[in-house]
Amino acid sequence: MIKVLVADDEDLVRSGLRTILSGAGDIEVVAECDDGGPVAELVRVHRPRVVLLDIRMRAADGIDALRELMMLPEPPAVSMLTTFDVDEYVREALRVGASGFLLKDTAPGHLVQAVRDLARGGAVLDPKVAARLVNSVAVGARAAEPARRLLAMLSDRELEVVGLVGEGLSNAEIGHRLHLSEATVKGYVSAVLGKIGAANRVQAALVAYRGGLIA
Repeated sequence: MIKVLVADDEDLVRSGLRTILSGAGDIEVVAECDDGGPVAELVRVHRPRVVLLDIRMRAADGIDALRELMMLPEPPAVSMLTTFDVDEYVREALRVGASGFLLKDTAPGHLVQAVRDLARGGAVLDPKVAARLVNSVAVGARAAEPARRLLAMLSDRELEVVGLVGEGLSNAEIGHRLHLSEATVKGYVSAVLGKIGAANRVQAALVAYRGGLIA
């Protein structure tokens, strides 16, 4: 059973997420809260494998909570919940170590699959957020030459994979596109992250963008 904690200051959002996730037979929402303050303690008590964390809340925000979680001996996988707008909060969450970014109106099926991917150690990035994040972070500063040097270390297949990661595709979606098993894709993604020194899929997407691999 995948244990999940949900932190969001909107009752309707929390209720919707809980309803969707509770409908999956392998997921259990073990705790929830409406600000970032109690998140770390709830994680210590309930030990969820995945945390869905609102990036901006009226009280203690998600970034501070994320920093606390990343300091735990065995931090859970954390996906930030955000709106369509990409701002400095999203970029800071990337720097701190978020494993994913999901829109609050993510389709139910995608949300469930995202939680499963996070629980397996993967990272998730909503395609809309991916496009906006890459453009926002890299506008006017592609840093092309360093990125091209990193990409030059990859095989043709690895370049295909990182390009699709940059488009926000999951491992399953990449596997379908390239006619590979999900396990094989996971291996390629791990290899790519190691070779280019990226901590997660979002950072890999930025390298792909700056190196001109994706527009």
